Amino acid sequence: MLVGVCDFPGSYAFPPAGYGGIERWLWAVAVGARAAGAEVHLLGPGWLPELDADWVRKPVRLEDVNAGSLAEHELKAARYDLLIVGHEYPSLSAWVRTWSQLDCDVATFQHSPVFHHTGTAFDGKRSRLYCYSPEMVERYAAHQPMAELAVHLGLDEEEPSAVKGQDLVWLGRIDEEKAPHLAVRAAQMLGRRIRIVGPVFDVDYVRRHEQIFSADNVQWVGELGGRAKTAAISVASVFVYTYERTYVEAGAAVFGESLRAGTPIAALTWREGTCAQAALCDRTGVSAIVSPDADDETASVALAEAIERATALDCAVVQTVGQHRFDPRRHFEAMAAR
Repeated sequence: MLVGVCDFPGSYAFPPAGYGGIERWLWAVAVGARAAGAEVHLLGPGWLPELDADWVRKPVRLEDVNAGSLAEHELKAARYDLLIVGHEYPSLSAWVRTWSQLDCDVATFQHSPVFHHTGTAFDGKRSRLYCYSPEMVERYAAHQPMAELAVHLGLDEEEPSAVKGQDLVWLGRIDEEKAPHLAVRAAQMLGRRIRIVGPVFDVDYVRRHEQIFSADNVQWVGELGGRAKTAAISVASVFVYTYERTYVEAGAAVFGESLRAGTPIAALTWREGTCAQAALCDRTGVSAIVSPDADDETASVALAEAIERATALDCAVVQTVGQHRFDPRRHFEAMAAR
């Protein structure tokens, strides 16, 4: 099988070393495809040039290919079986025009809860859409989505063997949608230290919660990548997951990252059917479901209770389950199957 994994214009590298969403997913699929025995081409100019030593990299984007051009001829001659692409592209007419000439399947994962597809983007067979959670499947029901847990990888993020960690960790982009102040407040209630890892996307949000974020139990780490990022997760006793009441998590990279490292998760959710419920089981984490009408203090109490319960979970079991459920090869094979 020949698989083409397509990049897209953006500010992050392919694969990214630290923060990144769809970019990390595309890299995980490429790694998983190779592990499954497929031949893989990295399509587009965004892939890091240093990958050339080990990968076939073709710096062309389908949406930029002109009809009848040499680039189109070369793409057709390659005879791809499957293209893996960001979720916007099966609805992009220029991309679809080139894809239609290649006589291959296309698969993508929905990483946005608000993007609107064209009515002909997916047929559930030759063009396939995958969604993480029941609520995402419901949102995109018109496009015949299939449920699948997304896998994300960055460079040099191989997980060490699980160890019983110390303190707590929260990782992600720091803004109101991700609501890390709730994780910090829950940690305060327990008298636990918490490390906040990630880039600040919303300075005003941080200022509004300055009293909480400046507490003695908080360590601001900043954005990490590679082995440092993996280590920050693996040395924690619990990964604390939060988000804002009306936000819909679409891709949820952190679940796979944490569970593969052997770090159990305490998740605050506001309803059933979210990524947390899809990703976790009673061996890997605890979800606290709180009414969205509850105030922050009530929500933090529920999250603190979930942290205490998650602390008791066996890290070795967490890692075993996590590495099976969030395995790149398994993920690719699920998406490659019609």
